[in-house]
Amino acid sequence: MSGTSLADRLAVCSWSLQPANPTELIGQLDEIGITKIQLALCPLVNDPAWAEAGAQLAEAGVEIVSGMFGTKGEDYSTLEAIKVTGGIVPDETWDDNWAHIQKVIPTAVALGVKFVTFHAGFLPEDPSDASYEKLSGRVSRIAEAFAAAGVDLGLETGQEDAETLKGFLERLEAPNVGVNFDPANMILYGKGEPVAAVQTLMPYVRQVHIKDAVPTETPGQWGAELVVGTGAVNWPAFLGALDQGGFEGHMAIEREAGDQRVADIAAAARFIKVTLETGE
Repeated sequence: MSGTSLADRLAVCSWSLQPANPTELIGQLDEIGITKIQLALCPLVNDPAWAEAGAQLAEAGVEIVSGMFGTKGEDYSTLEAIKVTGGIVPDETWDDNWAHIQKVIPTAVALGVKFVTFHAGFLPEDPSDASYEKLSGRVSRIAEAFAAAGVDLGLETGQEDAETLKGFLERLEAPNVGVNFDPANMILYGKGEPVAAVQTLMPYVRQVHIKDAVPTETPGQWGAELVVGTGAVNWPAFLGALDQGGFEGHMAIEREAGDQRVADIAAAARFIKVTLETGE
């Protein structure tokens, strides 16, 4: 396993740290000991405290390896709620989301970011479903807008199984659209075993999230996110699959639960580095 090269590509998801401003984010990254980030772009669009984020991060030696944007009206309280409200699926939020995306794109370009990810929402399994064509059209429209600015787009995984997402991407035929693979999301949403899923999607995988989880014991409810190395992800097999598949992207550590995010992310980084070194 080419552990050194993968370890050098560790980054942190900025939103996991919940920083109020770039200065706070820089301090958190110093404490963790990682200088690469996937940056949440919505604060730069909406919050004056982030207006100079690009210059501040650059001065501190922080490299923005990718960006992320969220969508309006998402409700993650239950699996059923996010299925209805997630991503760009709902008609009632589409116009606002499309308008927001028009602001995200120049923000990414100004930062020199070449890859931006988001949750499209639940993809229908049946391509003949009327909602399938509508969602495909919206993703295609977004992809074209990003492509025109020289930016690639990544769909987050988890809300559908790997075969469904692969089929969607094959039908989409958008060269600048790939996948941000999150192994924990596959478990949290109950959509398949992460190692087999990443192998299925490998031709499209541009970035991965380092996150861990255990499956639910109650069908229809969420699994639980845990500190990396304490959940159900088989990390030696997962990292091995990335290596064997020729993965060349970054691995951004994400933590969306708990109240000690800095410590949990630092622990995740240590765990991944040891796993890469030892293969176990």
